[in-house]
Amino acid sequence: MSIGTRGDMEPFLSIGEILQGKGHHVICAFPGQFEGVVGDANFKFESLGTKYIETLESKDGIDAMGGGSAGIKKYFAYVRLAKYQKEANKELVRRQYEIIKKENPDRIVYNGKSLYPVIWELKNRGKTVFVSPLPYMHYVKEHSHVVFNSNLGTFLNKLSFSLAHFGMVTTILIIKKWLKLTERISRKELRNILKYNKTIYTISPSLFSRPHYWNKNLKILGFYDRKKTDDWHPDKTLTDFISKHNKVLFITFGSMVNAEPEEKTHMIVDILRRNKIAAVINTADGGLKKPEGIESGLIHFVRQVPYSWIFPKIYGVIHHGGSGTTQMALKYGCPTMIIPHIIDQFVWNKIIYKLGLGPKGISIGRLNRKNLETKIIDLVNNEEYIMKAARIAHQMQREDFTEELYKTIIG
Repeated sequence: MSIGTRGDMEPFLSIGEILQGKGHHVICAFPGQFEGVVGDANFKFESLGTKYIETLESKDGIDAMGGGSAGIKKYFAYVRLAKYQKEANKELVRRQYEIIKKENPDRIVYNGKSLYPVIWELKNRGKTVFVSPLPYMHYVKEHSHVVFNSNLGTFLNKLSFSLAHFGMVTTILIIKKWLKLTERISRKELRNILKYNKTIYTISPSLFSRPHYWNKNLKILGFYDRKKTDDWHPDKTLTDFISKHNKVLFITFGSMVNAEPEEKTHMIVDILRRNKIAAVINTADGGLKKPEGIESGLIHFVRQVPYSWIFPKIYGVIHHGGSGTTQMALKYGCPTMIIPHIIDQFVWNKIIYKLGLGPKGISIGRLNRKNLETKIIDLVNNEEYIMKAARIAHQMQREDFTEELYKTIIG
């Protein structure tokens, strides 16, 4: 059970493949827009409704979450989005409740936006597993909760996790009212589940190491990617383009959108052409858009391309900073620069920079020609990045926590 954009579904599809390979029957409860993705993976699909994604893709969603809008416009976009999200969240909660009641599952594997399973855990102890592809969801001395995106000092860091859990518990109690559940549920019970329930971070320990003071229920069990190229074949123009150039960048904003996709793409293309840097630009869900009249032997546009196919063939990646994209790029040894849009993407940006795997990126709302050009040139020319990315790739490719992940879920 997962709620979010496309990147939020991928860890669960990977886990589903592991469980299905062990003979288990897997049901994916995702927003309705991902039915095709689940069908391609040969799992049963249950829809959590379509309103959640529709609100994110609305004009207010784009203005609130993407770059290009600022000040009072962005503020009011957030206000309107919050109003629409309430109805979307009610639909999500109702569908979670109905699906779980109908299917009566043996186990529920869920993410941080899927909150009804926390209530279900109260009567089904040990049968739910929280999965997070985001770091800093549980207390770490040197960093605040992922939402706060900073090192605030030991005391305030600890307070940030308490505040985040307080907010989650409050939301769960609101959900209980929406569903008109009559059983008594205390804040302490819910806090204990959030703190002590089985939790799997689907993150490479090479990037986010497990603190020694964590409880045994909290595990960091590596990054899992699916091979999705079986029914996909590259266009000859793409393969010719890649083979023609020595260093090729891959640029994508994934499922992230913004208010000025064509303008931002034009800016990127101008920088690349001026510095004679070859790149494949993935327009994906619309965060980047091919400008009219752009013809260049240095730039090749694609609509979608499997990362597992293209990452081994290119030099470096510029992207939005989703957990899956970040880890897959590094697993294939690609120096990386992140243009963060929301929440955890800012944390991944800091991790990349701290580990010396690429320059510190600029947020989507602060992107301009001057600051971006300097960063792109650094990404392409700094040999330290490629050496450190190669070392991380070697470590990640040797990691295999599959059996421990399986036993954690089933045990």
